[in-house]
Amino acid sequence: MTGVTIVTGGSRGIGAATAKLVASHGHAVCVNYVNDKDAADKVVADIEAAGGKAIAVKADTSNEAEVIAMFERAEKELGPVTGLVNNAGINGNRKRVEALTADEIAHLLAVNVTGCMICAREAIKRMSTKHGGKGGAIVNVSSGSANLGNPGIGVLYATSKGALNSFTIGLSQEVASEGIRVNTVAPGMTRTDMPGEDRLKAQAEKIPMGRVAEPDEIAEAIWFLLSDKAGYIAGANIRVGGGRL
Repeated sequence: MTGVTIVTGGSRGIGAATAKLVASHGHAVCVNYVNDKDAADKVVADIEAAGGKAIAVKADTSNEAEVIAMFERAEKELGPVTGLVNNAGINGNRKRVEALTADEIAHLLAVNVTGCMICAREAIKRMSTKHGGKGGAIVNVSSGSANLGNPGIGVLYATSKGALNSFTIGLSQEVASEGIRVNTVAPGMTRTDMPGEDRLKAQAEKIPMGRVAEPDEIAEAIWFLLSDKAGYIAGANIRVGGGRL
């Protein structure tokens, strides 16, 4: 194996596509999930059937203890962690800002922002040359929503992704000299189970290419940033939006 990569939210959608693609390039993969064990096990089975190595690990990324346990298990069963894909995230309730409760705000930010930061922290402790590691790469999965704002249905979600963008900018500079590259991929509307079919159809009309993205297309951008081909790229935000800014 050429590396060990943890993919959070790896049981479905972009995460599942990424886990399979990364495995096809020789990485052992830790497929993180929080609810759907069967789906995560299916991703692992697909990877193993193709000759790869993977494990499924349940962990709520907003829970510090569970994140630490996930990293420890990945290291024990797969080897030193060299890659992290911060993909786990939730949409939250689609409503206007004045209808949001404090608990709803806190929960979404805990998953979409705090969880990513905790995972990155644990990855840095293992990958940084400052801590005896051999370097690695972190890819944060953001969203074009950070620029669009999502008025009326998802300002909170867009805000969380804007925070993730800022996190990438700062962290990439903080650890670049320690052998760790940190970058962002910002997908456009993608055919997963999160948006719903009606929203996918409506959004496709607003995209210059006239269609939504497939999970595999987003995964390719994530893999590029994980790979050695992106060896001099840090702090970048690659928009994969079919021409939509």
